[in-house]
Amino acid sequence: MEPLLGAKIGCLFALLVLTLVCGLIPICFKWFQTATATGCHRRILSFLGCTSAGVFLGAGFMHMTAEALEGIKSEIQNLMIQNRTKSEGHSDDDADSAYMEYPYGELIISLGFFLVFLLESLALQCCPGTAETPKVQEQELGTAHELEPHSHGLLPSPSRGPFRALILLLSLSFHSVFEGLAVGLQLTVASTVQLCLAVLAHKGIVVFGVGLRLVQVGTESRWAVLSILSLALMSPLGLAIGLAVPQGDSEAGQGLAQAVLEGMAAGTFLYVTFLEILPRELASPEAPLAKWSCVAAGFAFMAVIALWA
Repeated sequence: MEPLLGAKIGCLFALLVLTLVCGLIPICFKWFQTATATGCHRRILSFLGCTSAGVFLGAGFMHMTAEALEGIKSEIQNLMIQNRTKSEGHSDDDADSAYMEYPYGELIISLGFFLVFLLESLALQCCPGTAETPKVQEQELGTAHELEPHSHGLLPSPSRGPFRALILLLSLSFHSVFEGLAVGLQLTVASTVQLCLAVLAHKGIVVFGVGLRLVQVGTESRWAVLSILSLALMSPLGLAIGLAVPQGDSEAGQGLAQAVLEGMAAGTFLYVTFLEILPRELASPEAPLAKWSCVAAGFAFMAVIALWA
């Protein structure tokens, strides 16, 4: 077996095992169940949820959005160069400059955001009952003597929580496929291992946060395990596709399609982060500075990882 192929196969199994282990920890251990937690236990779980919210925020901005913007800009530049070459001097430089300055990446990410917004609005329109906000339950937000119902504002309803968790899984699945694809397309053992380590560094904590989120929104154990298993297969799937694609055999527009899909995934990820994860974690007024510190710590971790990822 060639060293490069062996390294890529090793990375494939590493991505699969790490995702499964980190994602299943909060699902398989009852300690992470917020319904039965009280006192200090509940407070620790709340801080842990805030840290995961910061991780999602950092992953959305420092990884998914950054990679999508860079990829879209690069692919559009390549298309402009190809069109200019074909026209052989007949193109208008001012028009090309105007096209290049347009924020295509931001537009595509925004379209991903509004796509999820539309899907959720359609769901609420077709099922008006899902728009009702339930009363704050003691098992969800703490004991009655510590937390007052009027102090929490409006929280995501149970019907919307699982929907947004599904959107989170889908967006991360898209991103995971592209991460695996990038590893599979590397040309040397050193670059393959380096990129794989960068992916593993942030993937473990992100997937742990996904598992914790599935537990918090009340997903049944079997569906939560199935969701993590599906997510774990995405990076190896992308890596396998990268192995199967002959080097230098990319069709015109294929890279742009990939960049657009990742941009849409980034938009959906930001939607879930800002409209479900952060509002839910910060809804309680208890220990606001400690929660801020946890969110900031999660974001800082992803910002540091972005130096290598």
